[in-house]
Amino acid sequence: MPPKKSVNIFDLEGNPVGKTDLPAVFSTPLRPDVVKRAVLSIQSKRLQRQGRDPMAGKRTSAESRGTGMAIARVPRIKGGSGTAAFAPGTVGGRQAHPPVVEKGIVKKISKKEKQLGLFSAIAATASKDIVFSRGHAIDDVLQIPLVVINTIESLTKTKDVEEALVHLGVLSDIYRVRESRNIRAGKGKLRGRKNKQAIGPLIVVTESKGLAEAASNIPVLTLLL
Repeated sequence: MPPKKSVNIFDLEGNPVGKTDLPAVFSTPLRPDVVKRAVLSIQSKRLQRQGRDPMAGKRTSAESRGTGMAIARVPRIKGGSGTAAFAPGTVGGRQAHPPVVEKGIVKKISKKEKQLGLFSAIAATASKDIVFSRGHAIDDVLQIPLVVINTIESLTKTKDVEEALVHLGVLSDIYRVRESRNIRAGKGKLRGRKNKQAIGPLIVVTESKGLAEAASNIPVLTLLL
């Protein structure tokens, strides 16, 4: 196990007031491949199973006209139009191999591998290069990860939270998220997800003594208790 990393503790004015060791989880090796497998496993459980009506594309009396007519021997509907039907690969025909509800769509992953993916994802938040590569504006952030004294849990006013974020150098990332908000392309805007927005900073606290209400007025912030 690699040695624990020591980081500074900052007050709400951005001044270092002490040091602490990061938990052992931040020493987990970075495994993007395992993280991806864990994410796909979680996402696959939200998928809706698909199936087709067994008679889809078969409700027709189309028959082939046979040979000797210089046309393909596909089933055609009655009449002079000559429109093909029933056969796979024809307009209005059936699918050759339609999806079935019995198909296994859940990507399974073992508990140990899933735990490794979670720990690796948490450890990645301590890497400034990885956080920057994800698009976050961290040029002014004092350190990654940013450890603050417990006084932040007692903030009850939004202006006090914003002032603390300014001193800690996080405000630039909040502006980045606000400016990233735009209307989603495609039909997703008709399905309850019209707007698309980047992910902002995450605040992790032991308990909220008013911080949850104060931070709720800053929609780009995410609070985790």
